[in-house]
Amino acid sequence: MHVTIQYFEGDPNWPTARDRVRDVLDGRGLEGIEIELQQIETSAQAHECRFRGSPTILVDGVDPFDSEESGYGLMSRIYRTEDGIDGSPSKRQLLDVLVRARS
Repeated sequence: MHVTIQYFEGDPNWPTARDRVRDVLDGRGLEGIEIELQQIETSAQAHECRFRGSPTILVDGVDPFDSEESGYGLMSRIYRTEDGIDGSPSKRQLLDVLVRARS
């Protein structure tokens, strides 16, 4: 499994996403899986990478939270979690995604 977190400099939410992904991976005994960080620097790069905002989490190159609700660009991303709106997916959402990716 390959996990990438795409972000833009200045976004306050990507460290939370990184920490939550790491916690979920470690909790599943997947400490050896590295989290790649990919900084998106320009609007052109955002369109090229299909970047829907920061943070975007890719699992094996796929955005499991992809939605047509927003376009591509250097913007903050909003996630609907079981606890309401957040700037990062919840640990429960991440666990669901990562378990599906492993099977």
